[in-house]
Amino acid sequence: MEGDHEVISAKRLESFSDGVMAVIITLMALELRPPTGVAWSEIEHRLPNLLVYVLSFTAVAIYWVNHHHLMRVVESISGAVMWANLTLLFWLSLVPFATQWVADAYRETAPAVAYGIVAVGAAVTYYVLVRTLLRANHHDRRLVRALGVDVKGLLSVVLYLVGIGLAFISPYLTYACAAAVSTMWIVPDRRLAGRRARGGAS
Repeated sequence: MEGDHEVISAKRLESFSDGVMAVIITLMALELRPPTGVAWSEIEHRLPNLLVYVLSFTAVAIYWVNHHHLMRVVESISGAVMWANLTLLFWLSLVPFATQWVADAYRETAPAVAYGIVAVGAAVTYYVLVRTLLRANHHDRRLVRALGVDVKGLLSVVLYLVGIGLAFISPYLTYACAAAVSTMWIVPDRRLAGRRARGGAS
């Protein structure tokens, strides 16, 4: 049946995305290196690496959680949705690269700008993903009302862009903007609260 096909497609899209995000987090974890010594003071040399890893891990985890909730409340998946989802995964796949560059040169402007660009790319494509899902599920009026105005999504893009500009003053301001966005999204999207998951009850 057509409806069953759409549900299976949504599940497959979610499963594929889960796998890619798991690989992204694994790649970041593999770049972590322990201190060379045995004293607690040695951790200071690895602290920047650890902090940028925590920042990036949190960002990817937030995308995974919100993506999971999003996929659980939609019924129809269009070609535009699949391409938007792939584009999101492309930007997220650049997170390990940007993370390692920042870890190696966190005081420099260029790595901070690159980190911000990757963050903007992911935020914009997540916003586009939500828009394409709304078009594919325009018949679901409750979903359209719930996701019709994406203030947090737009604010995230603005904060990341501000962070890129501030990198030329201090890279630390870029990281602060990224941390602010993560703090804003740490609670899953409340607009989806109460929505019925696929195949489940409210």
